[in-house]
Amino acid sequence: MKTWWNFCATGRPRLPAASTGGMLPAGLLLAVSLLASCAATAASQERDPALRLRLKAALAEPVGFEDRYDAEVWLTDMAGRLARKVPDPHERIEILQAVHREAVRAKLPPEMVLAVIDVESGFQRYAVSRANAQGLMQVMRFWLKELGMPGHALLDIQDNVRMGCTILRYYYDMEGGNWNRALARYNGSVGSQKYPQLVFDRLQSRWYRQ
Repeated sequence: MKTWWNFCATGRPRLPAASTGGMLPAGLLLAVSLLASCAATAASQERDPALRLRLKAALAEPVGFEDRYDAEVWLTDMAGRLARKVPDPHERIEILQAVHREAVRAKLPPEMVLAVIDVESGFQRYAVSRANAQGLMQVMRFWLKELGMPGHALLDIQDNVRMGCTILRYYYDMEGGNWNRALARYNGSVGSQKYPQLVFDRLQSRWYRQ
C-alpha cells in the first residue's frame, strides 16, 4: 500500500518531494490530565510573528477533504488502530477526520500527526499540561491572545489539530525538512533526541502503513 512518507537511510521518516470553551462536562473531568511529559512544550511554540501569520491564515481556510476516497480508505484503516485509545466511535472518527484533512492541508504525513498526538496527549482531547498546553496536539494557550481569539476553546478537536499541524509544518520548514529537529522544536527540546525518538517509535509501532 502506498504510504504518505518514505524512510531515509537512517530509518527516520521524511516527506516526499511533493504530495497532493468553556467548562468541561462533569463526566469528562477525569480525562483532563496534567501531562508532565509535555511540560517542555512551553519552550517550543514561541511568539513568532511569522508563525502567528501562518496560524491566522490557516484558521481562515475552509474545512474539507480534497480526496474523499483516499480519506475513507485511510479512516477505515486507522479507526481500528485507534479503537483501544478512543472507545467512542463518533469521537474516534471526528479525531481521524480532523487529522487527515489537516495533515493533507499542511502537507504532512497523517500518520506522523497521529504519532505526535499519541505522544503528546495519548488522544485525550481534554488533556492540559502543567505548562498549560492544551488538547490533542498540546497547543499553547497563549496563541488565543496572539491570534485575538478570547474565549475560544483550544480543546475543540478541529481547531486544535489545525493549529498543531500548522505549527508542526512551520517547524519542519524552518528546519529544512529535518524531522528530528522539527519534532524537537515542537516539543521545546532542540538538541535532544528523546522526544523525536518517542515519536518515531510510536509511528513505526502503531501508525506506519505498509
